[in-house]
Amino acid sequence: MRALKKYFTVSKEKELIIPNLPFEPGEKIEVVLIAEEENRIKKIQEMKQLFKVTQALPQAQSISEDDIT
Repeated sequence: MRALKKYFTVSKEKELIIPNLPFEPGEKIEVVLIAEEENRIKKIQEMKQLFKVTQALPQAQSISEDDIT
């Protein structure tokens, strides 16, 4: 199975044009559209910041790789 993953923004006309597809004319393809969660980027940034804070805690400094595995 060949797959293509791209990110696009729906136009004001509620249309989507996907140029330069890597498929042959007449080839049947499956199209699945998934709306990106609006707060996704913000949540990722918050998780990264929380991870940094957690790693900086004194308790975390004494945890070894062996403790983790």
